Amino acid sequence: MAKACAKAADEIQAEKIRVWDLRGLSNLTDFMIVCSGSSMPHLRAILRDIRGNVEEQYGARPANAEGNADTKWVVLDYIDVMVHVMHEELRDYYGLEDLWADAKEIEWKG
Repeated sequence: MAKACAKAADEIQAEKIRVWDLRGLSNLTDFMIVCSGSSMPHLRAILRDIRGNVEEQYGARPANAEGNADTKWVVLDYIDVMVHVMHEELRDYYGLEDLWADAKEIEWKG
């Protein structure tokens, strides 16, 4: 499911898509995806496509969703997979890549 989320984000041209395996590092989730959008409409499109793709392929909806495109940071919580869709400015500011530097990055393309 993590790779499906990343691919859906890629198809709508999300930027800097990264997938991490957090098993053994986090009690919250097994995989985390972080991607960026450059505008509010772009963030909305990324969210729409990830939700639609996961529901179509896996029949799953987020157990929880925090934020909206207007807040510039949305988290879709699929329990085992957590997707962060962030405006590029916030992503640089919060530096999630640094926070999870010990996590193994997953190759999702191909």
